[in-house]
Amino acid sequence: MTLAESDANGDNAAASSGSQLDRLLALAAEREPVRTAVVHPCDAVSLTGALEAARMRLIEPILVGPAEKIKAAAAAADEDLTGIPLVAVEHSHAAAAEACRMARAGEVGAIMKGSLHTDELLGAAVDGASGLRTDRRMSHVFILDVPTYPRPIFLSDAAINIAPDLATKKDIVQNAIDCAHALGVAEPRVAVLAAVETVHPNMSATLDAAALSKMAERGQIVGGLVDGPLAFDNAISPEAAATKKITSPVAGRADVLIAPNIEAGNMLAKQLAYLAGAQSAGIVMGARVPIMLTSRADGRLSRLASCAAALLVARHERIKPSR
Repeated sequence: MTLAESDANGDNAAASSGSQLDRLLALAAEREPVRTAVVHPCDAVSLTGALEAARMRLIEPILVGPAEKIKAAAAAADEDLTGIPLVAVEHSHAAAAEACRMARAGEVGAIMKGSLHTDELLGAAVDGASGLRTDRRMSHVFILDVPTYPRPIFLSDAAINIAPDLATKKDIVQNAIDCAHALGVAEPRVAVLAAVETVHPNMSATLDAAALSKMAERGQIVGGLVDGPLAFDNAISPEAAATKKITSPVAGRADVLIAPNIEAGNMLAKQLAYLAGAQSAGIVMGARVPIMLTSRADGRLSRLASCAAALLVARHERIKPSR
């Protein structure tokens, strides 16, 4: 069952029907693995995560980093690197730069974070001269499987853009829509979140949300249904939307949640994880290739699902018609 088929089953779908992330892995299994630069995999967690994804044919890893440190991590994890390409560089900064060069040259179709700081990898990716910039701002998309919700939730941006202005939010919305398309959601419903569902002149989040909704109506954002401002409750609860008498194709059934800023997005993602038992995958969109920002705190399923998401995005971008 694809994510789109899961959504078509309606609001009565239950968590017992299986994890959305498991279905994501099943969808990725139908594609060829994507050649991936694994940046500075110098500890057992990051290295074994990449190698397990390779064994599941989600990625074809190229390890980029200090050769001796990578080999030491392999020995500590009892992993065999025979047949795995290794590009030796001096340190983590060089590894990030080399991975970006490989992506620009078309040698890899995705990048996976190893045991370096996120800022190091993203710093190389956003470099104006040698990075992976496109005409879009880069943004992070969480793909969340919440046991009490009948469909996956795509949440953005909770990791990169701190206080996005309207132009940046436009790219955040379009990136999230494109991610949802790649993962099988044909026409994602996008809720632009604020504290209230009415436009208030003193609350900039509501003004931005209303503008984004109108931009989608005028074709400046394409591929999804965008509405806002919506408060979190009436974005995901049909009962809350009905109580507030909100008439909207998005309210109560959102696929995509757009946070007003990084604090709101980050807290929402962590609340869903720690209080609602959500599992998550995550990738960076808007670069030349998808970037997996896996963390040492991520569980096995989250790491593999992030690889699956990157694979699906990479394959989707190859065949997506130009706009």
